[in-house]
Amino acid sequence: MEVERSNMQYQVENGWLSGARRVPSPHCNDRPDGAAIDLLVIHSISLPPGQYGGPYIDDFFQGHLDTSAHPYFEEIGALQVSAHLLIDREGVVTQYVPFDRRAWHAGQSEFCGRSNCNDFSIGIELEGIDTDTYTDAQYSVLAEVAAAIMAAYPGVGPDTITGHSDIAPGRKLDPGPGFLWQRFYRALDGVRGQRPEDAR
Repeated sequence: MEVERSNMQYQVENGWLSGARRVPSPHCNDRPDGAAIDLLVIHSISLPPGQYGGPYIDDFFQGHLDTSAHPYFEEIGALQVSAHLLIDREGVVTQYVPFDRRAWHAGQSEFCGRSNCNDFSIGIELEGIDTDTYTDAQYSVLAEVAAAIMAAYPGVGPDTITGHSDIAPGRKLDPGPGFLWQRFYRALDGVRGQRPEDAR
């Protein structure tokens, strides 16, 4: 059963998202001096691939994935990867890295002629795979979270929200064809229309 969370209002406070679980990851570092946050990257992840639930994403981002738990984990166990946020299938949000620090989510990447997207972006993982669809709760919560990020970081706007596949074409496929961008933007418009600061 999906959790209805569409009425929750998130806020960014000192780099952390209110209402999110906090599971700090060591896989992060400082952003370059003067780097402004002006890009939001949508990813997808599931561990093992195509299976949902369980502790493995937390473990992976924290650097202590049990490589004996699944054959795929032997391939990725040594990687140092993180995202700022994960939104699971029920809409529960987990934050691994504060927004003012650089999470290691984009890898080799480019957006509008700028490389190293980790320097200036926030990465959000949706629990899923690029060949699957996403849940109602994920769309609702992603819209709420994106609106909170846009309010805190004015450089992020609808035209600077993109998929991992767009900044790493040919290398990455997520969030995939199952992610309905127009549905997300409609939800985002609805959320932002409810926010007093957007009525100025």
